[in-house]
Amino acid sequence: MPNYRRTTILAIFILTALYLFTSSQSSSSANQRSHFINNGVTHAVPTGRPLSTSQQASRPYPPPRPVNSQRLSSQQPITEPTRKTLRERLQYQFPYDLEGKFPAYIWQTWKYTPASGEFGDNFRAAEASWTEKHPGFVHEVVTDSAAVYLIKYLYASVPEVLEAYNALPLPVLKADFFRYLILLARGGIYTDIDTTAIVSTTDWIPSEVPRSTIGLVIGIEADADRPDWQDWFSRRIQFCQWTIQAKPGHPVLRDVVATVTEDILRMMKEGILKKNKMDKSIVEFTGPAVWTDAVFNYLNNPNFFKMEGRNITWEAFTGMDSAKKVGDVVILPITSFSPGVGQMGAKEPDDPMAFVKHEFEG
Repeated sequence: MPNYRRTTILAIFILTALYLFTSSQSSSSANQRSHFINNGVTHAVPTGRPLSTSQQASRPYPPPRPVNSQRLSSQQPITEPTRKTLRERLQYQFPYDLEGKFPAYIWQTWKYTPASGEFGDNFRAAEASWTEKHPGFVHEVVTDSAAVYLIKYLYASVPEVLEAYNALPLPVLKADFFRYLILLARGGIYTDIDTTAIVSTTDWIPSEVPRSTIGLVIGIEADADRPDWQDWFSRRIQFCQWTIQAKPGHPVLRDVVATVTEDILRMMKEGILKKNKMDKSIVEFTGPAVWTDAVFNYLNNPNFFKMEGRNITWEAFTGMDSAKKVGDVVILPITSFSPGVGQMGAKEPDDPMAFVKHEFEG
């Protein structure tokens, strides 16, 4: 009996030792696997580049941007951002990734959401057309009151932009500024509430043009081919801003946000940021004039383009009847966003190049 008891105790001891040894090995292997997985996540996707097509296929819009390991490895003092210019800080907060996808967002702004009984019936079909033509997109109609909180959230790290937005004395100025702000921070499509989608944005650009080479899609509002054009329009060629498609962080958006912000703060300081005292018209201040200038400034900026001794002017875009690509910007002809206006060469809404119909009611 004593021998049996000793044998039993010895067997239990051996089994316990084997169990502890095996568990230790399994835990060590699991830790090694976890280490390799973490390394794979960190290094598998190059900084600033999108995931592969197979990785993105199940996503209706791009995944979160990968962490910039270079930024983490070079920590800056907390006081450093205050010494940077507004444009530099906007670039830091909203980096531009040309090779990324266009985010599948549709942004609109109005006094009420479509769920409200006060949302005008004259806008319902137009608003619904964007959802119908873009299944799978996130479509947001942001009210004027909600826009304040959204901008506060997105631009908390750039307080002068928030201060400028809140200081604007007219709703139309805020609506203009909002489109630039939301596209700079989030990208996608901004379109006015009184626009109708005729063609899906997926068909705006010829299929043979890689989307990874395009960061901004705009259309011509006015091609003022008349001697008295200055009596009617602010620029000889004027780019429309009732519909814009962009990737977040695009330099044109960064420039127009900085320009408008600086003008607002200047007028505040001078005491003229009031309805009838501003030294700029709405068109020049936040509208298509400042937008057109920002586009031309970008196209002629040697930091972004190899200049060949000649500036790009309105002459490059007058009389267009098909899309033109300059660098990472696609410019669509006047028919694309202004069909049916009956002038300046614009064709009718049933033309193959007609993509968006603007009703001029918003």
